[in-house]
Amino acid sequence: MTLLLTESDVAACLDMPSLIPLMRDTLARFSRGECVQPVRNSLTVRPAGGFYAAMPAHIQGPGGGALGLKSVSFFPGNEAGGLPTHLATILYLDAGTGDLLAMMDGRLITEMRTAAVSAVSVDLLARTTASTLAILGSGVQARSHLEAIALVRQLHHVRIWSRRPERALQFEHRAVDVVPCPVSAAADVAAAVRGADIVVTATSATEPVFTADLLEPGMHLAVVGSSHPRMREVDSETVARSRVFVDSKAAMTVEAGDLVIPVTEGRLDWSHVLGELGDVVNGTFRRDSDTDITLFKSLGLAVEDVATAQLVYERATQRGLGTRW
Repeated sequence: MTLLLTESDVAACLDMPSLIPLMRDTLARFSRGECVQPVRNSLTVRPAGGFYAAMPAHIQGPGGGALGLKSVSFFPGNEAGGLPTHLATILYLDAGTGDLLAMMDGRLITEMRTAAVSAVSVDLLARTTASTLAILGSGVQARSHLEAIALVRQLHHVRIWSRRPERALQFEHRAVDVVPCPVSAAADVAAAVRGADIVVTATSATEPVFTADLLEPGMHLAVVGSSHPRMREVDSETVARSRVFVDSKAAMTVEAGDLVIPVTEGRLDWSHVLGELGDVVNGTFRRDSDTDITLFKSLGLAVEDVATAQLVYERATQRGLGTRW
């Protein structure tokens, strides 16, 4: 019988300290060619202005490995109605037979694995002494990124900016439950990022919120807000001045507006992207000096979802969670 897992079931099975090393290993396997994953198939939903995508993946391994598919939607207008803008469901299958083992809510998985991957990028590419974090955006990804990055760097100060100042203030007040260091709302982007060692962009912006005049030597950027070729959070000059890494080189040419747009402009070509984050895990690339500016462009991979779903399924089964149907 198939196991049905709600978001609360998923939450009982996931924790960031376990998820970060799992994502590190999954990215390494992806870049070694141990996974089968097509670039996500997506469509625009009119007139709502939403996006819908299907993301299948097979991670090879003992017993057939892990197999699954995420159905995911992004509807920006949901916020006005009190619904999450990102919604997802993950089907987890027996990789030996194709039998459906579990159907689980994927919203929390998407939220947590995205932040865990960014934390891997910080651990590998940010300076070891990095202690000041700026987060642009105040949604669920902001909180998850704060939690995840605090596990790989000792943070001394966090600054948060939002296009809605009241949201930044709310985040400031809630962050006391996440990290022990000071967290302050910034009046503008410049106030948030000046002097920051690590910058996370987690917005729904279609045009850059971060521009190259804000770059500082040694800064690491995790750019996570967009996976659409005509949307971006950082400008072309920022990309040109950074050592750039991605989660998937196959997907970047189709989905990464932060990169597609400067390439289309002729500002740079695809050789500017040094490699995948999994290549860094595997030792192919590293930070060369404390003055390097590094940028990780996250698109989100189906293999990340399937690896996480496997962990959730195993823990839920052990703990007797969920409903059989």
